[in-house]
Amino acid sequence: MAPQLDLDEWFGEIDIYLFDQLLKGRIRPEDQVLDAGCGEGRNLVHGLRCGWEVSAVDRSVSAVESVRRLAERLAPQLPARHFRVEELDALSFEDGVFDVVICNAVLHFADDEAHFERIVNELWRVLRPGGMFFARMASTIGLEDRIVPVAPRRGRSPDGVERFLVDESLLLSCGQRLGGDLLDPIKTTIVQDQRAMTTWCLRRGDG
Repeated sequence: MAPQLDLDEWFGEIDIYLFDQLLKGRIRPEDQVLDAGCGEGRNLVHGLRCGWEVSAVDRSVSAVESVRRLAERLAPQLPARHFRVEELDALSFEDGVFDVVICNAVLHFADDEAHFERIVNELWRVLRPGGMFFARMASTIGLEDRIVPVAPRRGRSPDGVERFLVDESLLLSCGQRLGGDLLDPIKTTIVQDQRAMTTWCLRRGDG
C-alpha cells in the first residue's frame, strides 16, 4: 500500500482559494512570494517545505516571530530579513521584486478607502510585471441589505463585526486603475449568512 500523504504536514491550514491557485499552476517553485499580513504563517507551510523564496510581513511582532520560527524549522536557508515587522502601506522591499503577492483576510482591516488604496498601491509596487496579486477580504456582496452602515465603506456584517467592506465596483475600478487583468472572476462566498468573503486575483500587466 502506498504511504498516505499527510496533508496537514505539507499544506498546513492554507486558504482553500489560495490552494486553488496552486492547482492552477500560478505559483511556481522558482517564484519570489510575499505574504502580506502573514499572521502566523498558515499560508506559507507548503512554500517553505518546497523551497520557495518566501518573504512575509505583518504589523504584529509576535506573528513575525512565529513565522521566523516556522521558517527556521522548514526552510533554514532563508535569511531572517525575509520576515519583517511592517505596515502594509509602507513596505521596505524594492519595486517589482515579487512574482506573487498574497494578502489573505487582511484588507478588511483597512481604516477607510484611502487606507485600502495605499495598501493595494504598495503591494502592487513590489509586484513585478506579469506577477500575480491574490487577495481575499470581507465584502458586502450578496449581503447588501443586511449590512449596518457605520461610515463610508465601513459596516457591520450580520456576525456583528465591523470591517472595511469592498464591493464589486470598487475592486473592478481599482484593478482598472492599476492596469491589472482579472485572472479569475471575482468570487464571493457567503458564510452562513453571517459574512461575505470575496476573492480578487489579478495579473499585473507587462508594461
